[in-house]
Amino acid sequence: MSGNPALIMRLVASAYRVAEKAGAIVRKVLHSGELDIVEKTGANDLQTLADRLAQQSICASLSRRFPKVTIIGEEELPAVEVQEDLIENSQADEILQRSCPAEFSELREEELVVWVDPLDGTKEYTEASRCLHLQAVAQIPLTGSDTSLSHHTALWLLDNVTVLIGIAYGGRAIAGVINQPFYNYQLGAGATLGRTMWGVLGLGAFGFQLREVPSDRRIVTTTRSHSNKMVMDCVDAMEPHEVIRVGGAGNKIIQLVEGKASAYVFASPGCKKWDTCAPEAILHAVGGKLTDMYGNAYHYDANVKHMNSAGVLATLRNHENYISRVPQSVLHGLKSD
Repeated sequence: MSGNPALIMRLVASAYRVAEKAGAIVRKVLHSGELDIVEKTGANDLQTLADRLAQQSICASLSRRFPKVTIIGEEELPAVEVQEDLIENSQADEILQRSCPAEFSELREEELVVWVDPLDGTKEYTEASRCLHLQAVAQIPLTGSDTSLSHHTALWLLDNVTVLIGIAYGGRAIAGVINQPFYNYQLGAGATLGRTMWGVLGLGAFGFQLREVPSDRRIVTTTRSHSNKMVMDCVDAMEPHEVIRVGGAGNKIIQLVEGKASAYVFASPGCKKWDTCAPEAILHAVGGKLTDMYGNAYHYDANVKHMNSAGVLATLRNHENYISRVPQSVLHGLKSD
């Protein structure tokens, strides 16, 4: 560990461990079978006990170590004393040992904003739990050992679930952490569940192997449960060879950086800043780009509106080509920020 790591590296090192703890909370709640689901604005906007506990853990842990950092979480929760067993105090040594990019070496706590989505893909999480409960397997380890269709469907849904912690400076997403709580389930009994990836602009992104879709293929990933005519018109305009419909903004960016998709297209309001801050930072750290459907960057200052009103278009390469394909009818139907 370096003698005095820069603030941003210490914050990312803490966020890494906190995201791991949040992922463990998400798994524990699922195993308990007691999700305590609340509809926030409707059946497609849910909150579970896992959302609440994971956010309490993330926000309280980071606030304790970095009291002047602004932290904005998805869930509106009452101010309560957070149980000590939800607090994570450790940091990832492998991150502390990395050199900080020069442009971020002198940042101060009060200049940083952290955007938290404690459980991205809540709808898929609740559907998977329901499926597992119906199969009477909610209490067994989440592995691929059960060959029933329902069990495999449930486990695929859980692949959509991520924990997102994004860090912004000057309105720009500069660092991010993504935890996949149920990664590795397909390896069977004894496999260690979960993985965490992270990235910092100017340093790179880690925790996965970067791959790209072949240049002669256009594979679009888009929403699984929030589609509409504008979304589908825009997807069709990309003339994709394949369309992948999955849940969670974090999961869609993972599709890009692991070479399963070449563009993430969501031509509709719906995504919020906590959905895109961490994924954008990781994508940009490996040379990709995330904008609204007009090609404009989103800003992550503490006082911005939370909704990404003009949709999301993200790519690893050839961003301008995809932007040029967005239909005028879609642009007219969206409100530019």
